[in-house]
Amino acid sequence: MPLFYQQDINETTRLGVWKIEEPESFFLAKVPLQRSITHPHKRLQHLAGRYLLPYLFHDFPHEEIEIADTRKPFLPYEQYHFSISHCGDYAAAIVSSRYRVGIDIEMITPRVDKIKHKFLHSEELAFVNSYPLNKQVALLTLLWSAKEAMFKWWGRGDVDFSEVMRTKSFELKHQGLFDGHFEKDDFRKDLPLHYQLRTDLSLVWVYS
Repeated sequence: MPLFYQQDINETTRLGVWKIEEPESFFLAKVPLQRSITHPHKRLQHLAGRYLLPYLFHDFPHEEIEIADTRKPFLPYEQYHFSISHCGDYAAAIVSSRYRVGIDIEMITPRVDKIKHKFLHSEELAFVNSYPLNKQVALLTLLWSAKEAMFKWWGRGDVDFSEVMRTKSFELKHQGLFDGHFEKDDFRKDLPLHYQLRTDLSLVWVYS
């Protein structure tokens, strides 16, 4: 069973990462396909992410999932808050009965350098440029993951990634914690961002 990573964050919050090696039939036996997805691999990613939800909390009612206008999946009565992400052959999910959550997993690729000005503030770009060139792609991917995780935590769309969501400078390690801040209109919130950085993967999650 290819559970790549699992962490019980606290009594009410858990996350997991699944490496997808099974055929579609494996997931369909336990998870309903609630919307039409024509691309086979994207459909597999979707199913693996949904499969993780009851894997983390056995009573998770995945048949009750609805999709908001912002495309965020949610449970109408918020028995659980949850967030799903996928890339390549991986699916990640975080579930909490208490906290709003967000998670993002990304493959580390130089392509992120082409869009860095779209999601980073000038102060964040200066922080990236202070690092050696051979570490900048991993750092950029991690910061993109952080912004995506915060965006999912917010869950209401309509966010300028470079202005509304900010990250503070930190020492890049294989895993750790750094500070994020969300500020939109009169709403302000500090968000601790937890991360793991592997050879080819970036994983960031937030709960608050």
